[in-house]
Amino acid sequence: FSPSVLGTREHWDAAYERELQTFQDIGDTGEIWFGEESMVRIIRWLERHKVPLDSSVLDIGTGNGVLLVELAKSGYTNLTGIDYSPSAIQLSEKVREKEGMSNIKLKVEDFLAPSAELSGFDVCIDKGTFDAISLDPSDAVGKRKLYVGSLCRVLKPEGFFLITSCNWTKEELLNEFREGFEILEELPTPKFCFGGRIGNSVTALVFQRK
Repeated sequence: FSPSVLGTREHWDAAYERELQTFQDIGDTGEIWFGEESMVRIIRWLERHKVPLDSSVLDIGTGNGVLLVELAKSGYTNLTGIDYSPSAIQLSEKVREKEGMSNIKLKVEDFLAPSAELSGFDVCIDKGTFDAISLDPSDAVGKRKLYVGSLCRVLKPEGFFLITSCNWTKEELLNEFREGFEILEELPTPKFCFGGRIGNSVTALVFQRK
């Protein structure tokens, strides 16, 4: 991929500072990455596979924290969200407060250098964070490898990893996560038709840690 400001911390700090101000002004929680159907898709998969409601869930790059709020509304009780942008965590704290979901844990963390206490999760979820890392102007390839290493550290053996991406195809993601993970399922996503060919604008996969 071509390097992009979308891969820089400065971009996301500025974006979430704006969203934080907007939330304070008018109560708008901001953009939901990949739309609401992406959250429904994740929650339905967890419910269909009877993932226990007390399973520890980590939202990698939580942004405004809305996914965690929806998980809490669905009955999940052990929820953690991390983001390397302090403004994103401030915003997600305000969203959590507005929704009355005091049991959601939120932390400023860089997933590429996670703290020791970030470990032992049953489920990890990524909606666009791996995409952003892939656009980092400084050593995106190395940072993708760091990401996979971090995921191996924080996710329990046999734990689930649900990733939603608009930059990567299924085959490319299988290659990126071939070390330590096996594919369980591809989740249905909206299809588009262009030039007589049908494709997916978004890829959503479920992996299991070996």
